[in-house]
Amino acid sequence: MHWFYERKRDTASTMPKHKPDRKIPALMLQGTSSNAGKSVLTAALCRILLQDGYSVAPFKAQNMALNSFVTPDGREIGRAQAVQAAACRLEPDARMNPVLLKPSSDTGSQVIVMGHAVGNMRVKEYVSFKPEAFRTVQQAYDSLSAQHDVMVLEGAGSPAEINLKAHDIVNMQMARYADARVLLVGDIDRGGVFASLVGTMELLDPWERDLVAGFVLNRFRGDASLLDPALEYTTRKTGKPFFGVVPHVTELGLPEEDSVSFKEAMCRNMPKAGSCVDVALIDLPHIANFTDLDALSGEPDVRVRGVRSPGELGRPDCILIPGSKNTLGDLEWLRRTGLASAIEQMGRQSAENAPEIVGICGGLQMLGRSVEDPLQVESDGRNDQTEGLGLLNVHTIMGPDKVLTRVEGTHTAFDLSVCGYEIHHGRTQVGEGGGVSPCVVLPDGTAAGYSTADGRVWGTYMHGVFDADEFRRAFVDRLRSRRGEAPLGRVVAPYSLDPALDRLAAVVREALDMSAVYRLLGLS
Repeated sequence: MHWFYERKRDTASTMPKHKPDRKIPALMLQGTSSNAGKSVLTAALCRILLQDGYSVAPFKAQNMALNSFVTPDGREIGRAQAVQAAACRLEPDARMNPVLLKPSSDTGSQVIVMGHAVGNMRVKEYVSFKPEAFRTVQQAYDSLSAQHDVMVLEGAGSPAEINLKAHDIVNMQMARYADARVLLVGDIDRGGVFASLVGTMELLDPWERDLVAGFVLNRFRGDASLLDPALEYTTRKTGKPFFGVVPHVTELGLPEEDSVSFKEAMCRNMPKAGSCVDVALIDLPHIANFTDLDALSGEPDVRVRGVRSPGELGRPDCILIPGSKNTLGDLEWLRRTGLASAIEQMGRQSAENAPEIVGICGGLQMLGRSVEDPLQVESDGRNDQTEGLGLLNVHTIMGPDKVLTRVEGTHTAFDLSVCGYEIHHGRTQVGEGGGVSPCVVLPDGTAAGYSTADGRVWGTYMHGVFDADEFRRAFVDRLRSRRGEAPLGRVVAPYSLDPALDRLAAVVREALDMSAVYRLLGLS
């Protein structure tokens, strides 16, 4: 079962006509940098407040991420906000992340407002659009907060990015609108955290400093008492207290919050004890929704490792091509690096121990014969048609309308239920001559993926396909059998976010001065 199908609670995505007279209690987590751990700490505080009896909701005005999720009403939000919603035991809601930016190049992004794409914009275009976006952000916050007791907000990057402050809609401007007190989070694991905290405060305007209630150190390893002199000095220098020191938590079991964390986790993914199925994940330049691999990498007999060159490919049991925000560009990258040729060669091997090759969403499109983008939905006009890997006899054409839907179906090779969500512009059809068959079928008979006759190459549009415990184990056992090992035949690592969120909440509750947090919020 998919992790978000565990609990369901209806939420309405309607906007209020009038601004409420009074703001509800709100706390905001901002960071001295990106990847400081704001998303995870926001989820932790959401779960703590829920455990203590409050109706709480998360909010991030603007998120830039290639990890996204689909709400029940077919809208797209950042995956981190979906996890935070799970911490609150709420269904994800577009109001929790009213603006989502999905980078498609170094200078441009697809802009998604209230869950629907409004176009691709370069930086200057988006800056001009921001006043309109902020009005939508304010309406979304007012509507969502009116239904809850307390809000936990997340900032983005750093509030001290002085080149962005003039048109900020996600950090201090949002905190001021929400009447939220700010906790500034620093990642001590990176080094230089005290200089970052003091430097951030120095670059803030006086009114912004007034919103900062204090600091939180994150990801500390060792004896926290050794930090006392530095904490005391920083408090004297800034006038702001520390609310706690959160320890470094390993193997938490939650989706990585961004690509930085994800790639670091892949680098740390050392061989596990005993024999492991070897899954080579193609680390595409525009990799998207890489959290599709979380449940798979959590299996004790599976190792997922990132691959960016043919020399790193080795002889895996499975090659997995993930989603992409720029399928045509990433196909060209596969050809430039030589990975395309290596994957094609392995895909045409007939040996019994040849690797299984799997594509998810953009990966499915890449496995086909061609990908066309006549309307330049993803491409820049220089390459509106690209040859695929040719391992599946399917063709994809990008269209202007994005498919956004939650789906349930059956993986035909195992006759097991799978569920997840689809986010894609492409429409994929079987080519002349056939040779492929549906491998994931929805209740109405629609194919959500295709496979070769022997089942060794297959792809699906369903994100989260590996979250289903029984299917995932059957898939891993098939790989075990191909390498000559006995299948385990039972679920050994159930995938659920709820226990992980409870463990996270316990760690953060112990590390933070929650009495001070509640006083800050004006809650008993």
